[in-house]
Amino acid sequence: MSIRPVKKTVAAQPTMEGAGVKLHRAFGFHDPRELDPFLLFDDFRNEKEEDYIQGFPWHPHRGIETITYVLSGSVEHKDSLGNKGELNAGDVQWMTAGSGIMHQEMPQGNENGQMHGFQLWANLPASMKMTSPRYQDVESNDVPTIVDDDGTSVRVVVGEFWGKKGPVDGIAADPQYLDISVPAGGRKVFKVDTYRNSFAYVFAGAGSFRDASKPVGILTEKEVNGEEIHIRDMSGDRTLVYFDSGDEIVVQAGEEGIRFLLISGKPIQEPVAWHGPIVMNTRQELMDAVKELNAGTFIKESGTDWKN
Repeated sequence: MSIRPVKKTVAAQPTMEGAGVKLHRAFGFHDPRELDPFLLFDDFRNEKEEDYIQGFPWHPHRGIETITYVLSGSVEHKDSLGNKGELNAGDVQWMTAGSGIMHQEMPQGNENGQMHGFQLWANLPASMKMTSPRYQDVESNDVPTIVDDDGTSVRVVVGEFWGKKGPVDGIAADPQYLDISVPAGGRKVFKVDTYRNSFAYVFAGAGSFRDASKPVGILTEKEVNGEEIHIRDMSGDRTLVYFDSGDEIVVQAGEEGIRFLLISGKPIQEPVAWHGPIVMNTRQELMDAVKELNAGTFIKESGTDWKN
């Protein structure tokens, strides 16, 4: 067994998307080879309705899959093919855009006005970019949770772990997506396939991974006595951890425990031509997609058959 060292840690950066949703971007619009097959990861976490209520109005997707995981509040979604639904706390949606779709996502807060969720973009290989769009909507109760003897808790969103299999299947990258909580002072070892790219995203508590210093918190705006000030916020660390090669990761939880996503996927290793939510293999394919979008021919009646 070989422990994966940490290549680097970075803080998710504040940004704005959609019609004015405030969020933190851990990675995106970077070198797509770095975390292949993953392209973008956003943490949308807000306490005030005005920071998210305008949502993400109609926008296109082609050539990728979007994975939405809601922790609090809800997200109403609908698309140009007539699909619609609502994701609530603990629910997961794996949307395969395939040949093209117009999509809308509108978040709502919980009873306290809080909204928290994540969205991950995964690339599709060339053979699947023009498949028919599809959804896998999974309710919270269908996501298996495993609790170890020491109190460590793992939700298996996708993939297999500790003898349990997540409910989402037929995904090109053959990913593993885990929501892990390690109690205060705990030290755990988790296996990760040697041939997959892997990252962790810390979003509550603090701790350290092998060869990495303890997360120090994110500089965040807070209102104190009517004034906006910047403080180090340890309530949700928002630290992205890049791992090097190996088949295990080690985490040491801090005094308040640690909660993080552990995500890995099989690299596609194909050229990427990328413009916003459209990801193809060549510049010409990308230009054709944009032309279709402008001409109103972006949505196809049906794509090619699925290849699982």
